Amino acid sequence: MAHTAAHDMFARDTASQRLGIELISAGQGAAVVRMTVTAEMVNGHGMTHGGYVFLLADTAFACACNTHGPVTVAAGADVTFLRPTAEGDVLEARATERSTSGRSGIYDVTVTRDGDVVAEFRGRSRMISPGRPA
Repeated sequence: MAHTAAHDMFARDTASQRLGIELISAGQGAAVVRMTVTAEMVNGHGMTHGGYVFLLADTAFACACNTHGPVTVAAGADVTFLRPTAEGDVLEARATERSTSGRSGIYDVTVTRDGDVVAEFRGRSRMISPGRPA
């Protein structure tokens, strides 16, 4: 895929990068990111803390909604956790644009481990700077 504003935004995303999140692809309202669960990401039950799963999905969402160029941020998001994951698991989040209208958008993100769905995320975006690239 071609280089997009999402690639530039991700290059400045220190938080995601320091957690080992990789941008696999981004373009045309879609994005794929990947992360390996580390020991520091595991909660007291021995499974991946939900906040890290949410963060991975949110990063995919951010990349997808910023592929079009104008600065776009989250207006809200919801996540449903379906299966636990653990240290060493490689999680992949695939974001897809579902609908846009004016400055608002809806994006769905599926988080998987080895092809099994572990979480579903729905993000609502808002373009905050129509004339400024991300």
